[in-house]
Amino acid sequence: MSQLLEVKGLSAAYGLVPALHRVDFHANRGEVVGILGHNGMGKTTLMRSIMGYVKVTGGDILFEDKSILGTAVNARAKQGIGLVPQGRQIFPNLSVEENLHVAIPGNKAEVARTTDEMLELFPRLKRLLDRRGGALSGGEQQLLALARCLARHPKLMLLDEPTEGIQPSIIDEISETLAGLTRQIDITIVLVEQNLDFITGLSNRVYAISNGVLEKEIPREELTDAGAVSAFMGFTA
Repeated sequence: MSQLLEVKGLSAAYGLVPALHRVDFHANRGEVVGILGHNGMGKTTLMRSIMGYVKVTGGDILFEDKSILGTAVNARAKQGIGLVPQGRQIFPNLSVEENLHVAIPGNKAEVARTTDEMLELFPRLKRLLDRRGGALSGGEQQLLALARCLARHPKLMLLDEPTEGIQPSIIDEISETLAGLTRQIDITIVLVEQNLDFITGLSNRVYAISNGVLEKEIPREELTDAGAVSAFMGFTA
């Protein structure tokens, strides 16, 4: 498989406060890469740095073998990078249908066609089209956030804590949906999470992040061993 994303020696900071320290990893086309860590360890900063929201202080980000440093957020989106942010950030006063339409570029026919595509991928949303985003459950909001991101047909989807605050039954549905996406469409996913079962079930490769440092890859056979994960991450899974 060829590389779609390569992060090389990436450092980032909020003002004078360092947040990432020489992070190295890559994502091949069509795979799911998981990054596991507690809150406050740098997961969200890494996602926002790749998307262009956080100032990078060192290193490089290559997308399709070209550096995207200095490229604006909207330009990265047009190149094929999408972010499903922590907290989902849907529009609470717009309906599900309106939330989808806002995300879809093109004329009315393209909007209608893409909306139909998203409803096929996320059938639970069909009965919720007229409901306001703010009236949805956390899990339903997450499904809408995923659909809204995918409506732009990204090559790379960045997922920031997709299971946060969601009931277990919806977590299973999200896991099944994402697993199905990797089989149905040409997409690469980088997933940051602290839910060990979720990230293990989806990811082809998993790294641990701690205090802004990306540790080495955790072998898949060790992901079911709480003691081994603790040794990599400094906490008991």
